Amino acid sequence: MLRHAETCGDPALALRCRIVVHLSLKHSQPSIAKALLCAPSTVSRTRRAFLREGEAGLRDRRSENGVCKADLAFDFCLVDVLSGSPQDFGWERPTWTRELLALELARRGQPQVSVSTMGRALARIDAKLKRPKPVVCCPWPSRRRNKVLRELKRLAERCDPDEPVFYGDEVDLHLNPKIGPDWTLPGQRRVVVTPGKNVKRYAAGALHATTRRLVFVTGEKKTSALFCQLLWKLVSTYRRARRIHLILDNFIIHTSKITQRCIDQFGDKVVLHFLPPYCPDENRIERVWLDLHANVTRNHRCKSMDELMQRIVAFLNDYSDQDELKPSLRPAIPIAA
Repeated sequence: MLRHAETCGDPALALRCRIVVHLSLKHSQPSIAKALLCAPSTVSRTRRAFLREGEAGLRDRRSENGVCKADLAFDFCLVDVLSGSPQDFGWERPTWTRELLALELARRGQPQVSVSTMGRALARIDAKLKRPKPVVCCPWPSRRRNKVLRELKRLAERCDPDEPVFYGDEVDLHLNPKIGPDWTLPGQRRVVVTPGKNVKRYAAGALHATTRRLVFVTGEKKTSALFCQLLWKLVSTYRRARRIHLILDNFIIHTSKITQRCIDQFGDKVVLHFLPPYCPDENRIERVWLDLHANVTRNHRCKSMDELMQRIVAFLNDYSDQDELKPSLRPAIPIAA
């Protein structure tokens, strides 16, 4: 029986053979389940089948079920259905469920399958249950939008020490932690204690288009003063540059009168370039803020805003060193008492 378990090539059949061997040695069913890492019901079911039919009872008889309903054509039809929303096909529900997928495929002439069969079909085509990404469509015509994006891309490619190019943006920082997924053991769920009363801070940054060096400032309000503070720090850091190009979104503090007066003080040293409306994916610094939330603010356990800001500043100061060590693999940031 042990030799058959080693040579059969079927892990399920090998497990049942080993269960029979343990039973022949008078081991208890709970101890067998613990030793073989299986459920006690599997042990009892194998015992009954072996006593009833002998070695033939250990064989997997699902091959006798007939022709598989969910074949390759079924999978292709499922992929086609998942490319759209239920409302695209006349259903009122806005999201797919396994039951609704089975009904839609049956309406398309495919076999009627159970929920569990549909779940296996979804796993077979590597479908995932994901949270959608909310987006706002750019109001510009696509031709105008693409033209501006091409010009900004060429500008970033021409970046040199004499005329560096940066991507600028602001980020909101909350004492209430952002809640996100984390690995946990079965039957457990992580608890993140929130302070209740939220406190906000803000950061404004400029990411170099080629070196990925980050220049940033923090403040208590997201106003034109915060953006002007970033411009002064950017000019002082790159004072040898003849002209600094900054690619931005259309947020109001980037075009306010206060900001314009600040830029006038630099002459032609600072040039602002604006992205088309609602194009956050074209601003490379958005990736910095995603990494910031993933490594610092998501599920954080800081009890005060000062403690959280120390971690945020430490992370942003080290952001340029990501090529040497990923932020998630760095040792914990020490916090001053």
